[in-house]
Amino acid sequence: MATADEIIDRRRLRRKLSFWRIATFIVLAIALLSLIVFSARDTLFSGAQNEHIAKVKITGVITNDQPMLNLLEKLKDNEKVSAVILNISSPGGSTVGGEAMFEAVRNLADKKPVVSTVGTLAASAGYMIASGTDHIVARRSSIVGSIGVLFQYADASELLDKIGVKVNAVKSSPLKAEPSPFNPASDEAIAMIDRVIQDSYDWFVDIVKDRRDMTRTEVLKLADGSIFTGSQSKENGLIDDIGGEAKAREWLEKEKEINAELKVIEYKPKRPGDGLFSNPAALQKIAEIFGIDLSRTDAAQLEETIRNRLLLDGLVSIWQGSR
Repeated sequence: MATADEIIDRRRLRRKLSFWRIATFIVLAIALLSLIVFSARDTLFSGAQNEHIAKVKITGVITNDQPMLNLLEKLKDNEKVSAVILNISSPGGSTVGGEAMFEAVRNLADKKPVVSTVGTLAASAGYMIASGTDHIVARRSSIVGSIGVLFQYADASELLDKIGVKVNAVKSSPLKAEPSPFNPASDEAIAMIDRVIQDSYDWFVDIVKDRRDMTRTEVLKLADGSIFTGSQSKENGLIDDIGGEAKAREWLEKEKEINAELKVIEYKPKRPGDGLFSNPAALQKIAEIFGIDLSRTDAAQLEETIRNRLLLDGLVSIWQGSR
């Protein structure tokens, strides 16, 4: 049977455990509240409820990005958005992704002015998207162009021969699943792929012709896969002006009568898995609560690393610089 001292000690221990449980609950509650506040800060306190200019960054490899398409659709119907600035820095990506984004930009431009600013580069599918806007602004040293379509496949047949592996296939027809990495491509397979590429290439050329008000001959001179600097692109008609966001806003004011005093608010697409922990400010705040020194830059890099994905399929419109 427990003594009086043992009973007292047990009661003290229970009180200490209760205290730490309550303290832990309070800390977690504060952390959760902080995350909610900081995650919602951009929309609650950004001024998005007033008339403004929306800015959307399109960076990295272009994919068939449904969250981005959804965002452009919402901006089209947002009465508080007077104009949209697309900040593009992309080497291109899947042709399907570029097509979907181009169509979304054109639908958006039917409702309100859309201007694009080119950062490091807008090549291949990246330029396809830029050409969908009403006005293209690029830096003098930006890379623009690489108009064309690419189809790549591996031929590992020699390697398989060396290691003594033979891959057999039973097919309904000779061109099924061709070209294959297990054997050299036949002339018929290469001709088939060439027809596919040429069809998409002609479509890409027509987009540039229509959007840049050029003749087909003029576009074909530029559509050999070449890249150009921003200043060269201004001369050959692929872009409209040299500069950055200030130049884009200047055009919006002068040509579209958009109030120069309007605030520019950045929008980001909501992606699966995004939530409280996808906001760099929230990540930084929660780290501070638990005594972790995480700078704003580190938090942003962490969020960017988690968010970015490289998912490509089908034909590719992408500029591949030399390695």
